[in-house]
Order: sequence, then structure tokens, then C-alpha cells
Amino acid sequence: MKISEQVAFVTGANRGLGRQLALELLSRGAKVYGGARNPETIDIPGVIPVKLDITNPQEIAAAAKVAKDTTLLINNAGSSTGASLLNGDLDEIQLEFNTHFFGTLSMVRTFAPIVTSNGGGSILNILSALSWVSSGTVGAYTAAKAAEWALTNDLRLNLYSQNVKVIALHVGYMDTDMTKGLEASKSNPKDIAQIAIDGIEADHFEIIADDLSRHIQSSLAGGVSAIYPHLS
Repeated sequence: MKISEQVAFVTGANRGLGRQLALELLSRGAKVYGGARNPETIDIPGVIPVKLDITNPQEIAAAAKVAKDTTLLINNAGSSTGASLLNGDLDEIQLEFNTHFFGTLSMVRTFAPIVTSNGGGSILNILSALSWVSSGTVGAYTAAKAAEWALTNDLRLNLYSQNVKVIALHVGYMDTDMTKGLEASKSNPKDIAQIAIDGIEADHFEIIADDLSRHIQSSLAGGVSAIYPHLS
């Protein structure tokens, strides 16, 4: 895929990785729509701001009418309540699934026919190393991301024949508002954005963006004892 020939729609484009993705796409010559709950917070010259809460079907439908020339959808919008599955607030757990699973699914169901009608293209879902493993602390986020990974795999199979490639990006901790206060090694979202767009342009189905994600992926074949050695 030649990025300079694409029309991209990035959700959650007002900050963090979404903002860096929008900037990277612009720098490579793409036309870019940026979705955000408060579109006035998108301050990137050249990005077309679109009001969008991906948990709101009416706003998704309205966004699709505006961005009817989209050929590249990037599902980046997310939430992180920190809720535990065992004793967390059920409303917060529901929010995680409404955002990462149902919101992403709604975006794909709405925009995939648009991408197909425009000659085909790609959809990138921003996942996480936590879609593969749990830290034991943010269970709602982890479970929702695992569900989004399953969603990505299923849609990948079902949309390929419609000339829509569904791509997953797995990344660990990034230096964004979502990880503020977390003591961990963090990637620069600008670097991750470059890796993501490189992967799209190279027609990869899966983009492993950092060493943490590569390490976790390599341990999956070892089962529980390899992923959670302290349980052995």
C-alpha cells in the first residue's frame, strides 16, 4: 500500500499515539481525517477533524458520511479504567468492552464497505501486548484487548476477499497520558507511529512494535509455565 495515495481515518487523533499517527500519515502525503469526542482538540494543520465517540452509533454513522472516501481506517481510540475483573466496577468493565471491542467492531462494520467501495485498502487495529498476557492488575483492559485481538483475527479472514486487509499492531507501554504515573520502560509514540505506518506500507498482517511484545509473543507457545513462571 502506498501511503501517499491513501485517505486515512484515525480515531482518537487528538493526543498520544493517535496524534502521532495522524502526523506521520500527513508527512507521507496521505489525506487524514481525525476522529475525537471533542474535535476542537485536534490541532494538527491539514487533519480534517470529525466529532466521534466510537461507542455512539449515531456519531459513527455521521463520521462515515463525512469521510466517505476513506481507504485506510486506524482504530486507535481507547480507554483504560484500571478496573479489576474480580472486584472492579461493572460499569467500568463494560466501558472497556464498549470501547475496545464493540466500538472497534462498529467502526469496522461501518467503514469496511466504504473501503471496499473505494477500491480496497486496510484497517489497522491498535492492540497491546496485554492482548496476549495479563499483568493481574488491569483485568478489564486486558480482557477487552484480548477480545479485540480475537475480533481482529476473525475480521481479517472475512474481509480479505473484499480487498480489505485487517492488520494488528501489538505494543507495550508508551509514554502517553494513559500510562502517566506508571513506572515502566515506555516507547516514544512517535517511534511507534513510524513503525505502524511502515508496517501498513509493507502490507504486513501483524506489526510487533517493541521488544516487550516480541518477548511475550515468543513465550506463548510455552503455555502457562512460560507466561506466568511464578505459578509453576
